[in-house]
Amino acid sequence: MKTATETAPESRGQISIRNVTKIYDPDGARVMAVSDCSMEIAAGEFCVLVGPSGCGKTTLLNAIAGFHGISEGEIHLDGRLLCSGGKQASPGSDRIVVFQNGALFPWFTVLENVTFGPTVQGVMSDKLAKERAREMLGQMGLQGIEGSYPSEISSGMRRRVEIARAMMNDPSVLLLDEPFRAMDALTKTVVHQFLLDVYDRSRKTVFFITHDLEEAIFLGSKVYIMTTRPAKIKTVLDVDIPRPRDFRVLSSSNYIRLKKECIEAVHEEALKAFAAGEREMA
Repeated sequence: MKTATETAPESRGQISIRNVTKIYDPDGARVMAVSDCSMEIAAGEFCVLVGPSGCGKTTLLNAIAGFHGISEGEIHLDGRLLCSGGKQASPGSDRIVVFQNGALFPWFTVLENVTFGPTVQGVMSDKLAKERAREMLGQMGLQGIEGSYPSEISSGMRRRVEIARAMMNDPSVLLLDEPFRAMDALTKTVVHQFLLDVYDRSRKTVFFITHDLEEAIFLGSKVYIMTTRPAKIKTVLDVDIPRPRDFRVLSSSNYIRLKKECIEAVHEEALKAFAAGEREMA
């Protein structure tokens, strides 16, 4: 039986972002959020984006998900054109988003939330969906809460339910937009470990946005540090920490070195963003 470190990466989920520019034009203001940004994300990579607030991280995620278009450039998934300056991507089950503020249906139980997508789309029978959902919930440490409603479980449990629901669709890419931002440190450590366990089992491509540098290094295969708006990739850190990982890596020399490099790169961009904000307010 293969261990997590021996599991071959998914052959699906290669993302190619080529010279992407995104200009928002509210009331003729023409705000450039992303400028000539390029990234190559391998299939099975846990890619983490960090950078100043408003620098364009979520803009890229939304373009991949199909929530809005781009002004110039192209984004490809597994060699297929997702979107370009003249074509917006269509949302699809191959790209599932876990949102910052949560998106569980409060009137559905946990089991009904997790089975909703596959049964409504007709890709699984009700029986098969329930069997698969219970398996996924078990892998997330959520046995016994299938009949509970979202309001009856903790925030950490709700996040795990959302990840289980996303994985039910067997996506090529899992898109996570600061999913743990509002959590306390103790809850984060638990949810981080469950997400790493899911990744080690599935080796799905993960496109993860965060402001938390420790989170970025602990979870990621690569950390993409972005410039202040308009966004480009400033530098890429290869996280050379073996998998599977647990909290003990937080005291390793590699982790401490990477954290220092990340802080230095992000701090420089944060100062630029702060200075730009002051000019805009003046």
